[in-house]
Amino acid sequence: MDDLRRIDLNLLLTLHALLAERHVSRAALRLHRSQPAVSHALAQLRSLFDDPLLVRRDGGLALTSQALELQRPLEDALDQLQGLMHAPAFDPGRARRTFRVALSDYGSRVALPALTRRLREHAPHVDLAATQASREAMLTQLLDGEIDLALGVFHEVPAELETKTLFEESFVCVADRATLPARGGLTMAQWLARPHVLVAMRPGADNEIDRALAELGHTRRVAVTLPHWSIAPELLAGTDLVLSVARRAVAHLQQDRQLRQLRHFAAPFPIPPFRFQAVWHARREVDPAHRWLREQIVAVCSDIG
Repeated sequence: MDDLRRIDLNLLLTLHALLAERHVSRAALRLHRSQPAVSHALAQLRSLFDDPLLVRRDGGLALTSQALELQRPLEDALDQLQGLMHAPAFDPGRARRTFRVALSDYGSRVALPALTRRLREHAPHVDLAATQASREAMLTQLLDGEIDLALGVFHEVPAELETKTLFEESFVCVADRATLPARGGLTMAQWLARPHVLVAMRPGADNEIDRALAELGHTRRVAVTLPHWSIAPELLAGTDLVLSVARRAVAHLQQDRQLRQLRHFAAPFPIPPFRFQAVWHARREVDPAHRWLREQIVAVCSDIG
């Protein structure tokens, strides 16, 4: 008991964040504390355990053997304390806060309108700060605590992040109907002979369509590369361009009078579907507010699906 009197809960929470993040600045973000305060707490912890806990190695911080041994019992102890403290449920109708969400352009089109309507209806004082970035940048922002949630297509996710598949998406081709046969789409030879529009954050970026083509030993000519889905269909009208795109990204074309001259058709080769996912840091897993937001996104994407 004498040893326990020397420790306060804040020190244990700081130790937990430092062991999980292995980075003083990220631990400070996680704890909503200043970096000097966390550095001071680390000095106290080193004195308390008579061990450096975190040491410089290969340009970063690594855990000492004693720190590694502390991780599991510390996690168990904090979980038990959490069980004793019944956190109040999140009340969306009364809450005032801002969620920081990163989405691709595709994610913004398919999910953001319905999510915004849902928030306005159920959480009128909750604000949404939406940003756009590459897949790699979104994951880095999650790790650094700069955003709360990312929505997009992620092939490899770091172990510190949690994921949930919201729906599976397939591809469709779109072109000006005047350049297509009266029925059906294009043969493989016709498709390869046409110039194409590619939607990517940067030219030459890896994408599902060109990977599928490469497996068949083919390449296509990309005449226009765009960073946004939204403008891509407008480039097709009156041209011979072909756009291969996620089906939900162009679901609105039949409702747009100016774009009714465009027609969907199946690609002449198989393009594997992809999973649209939500990704968040494990430190947000039990946060009632973040859990509520994830539930709203799941509900919205279920309706979309």
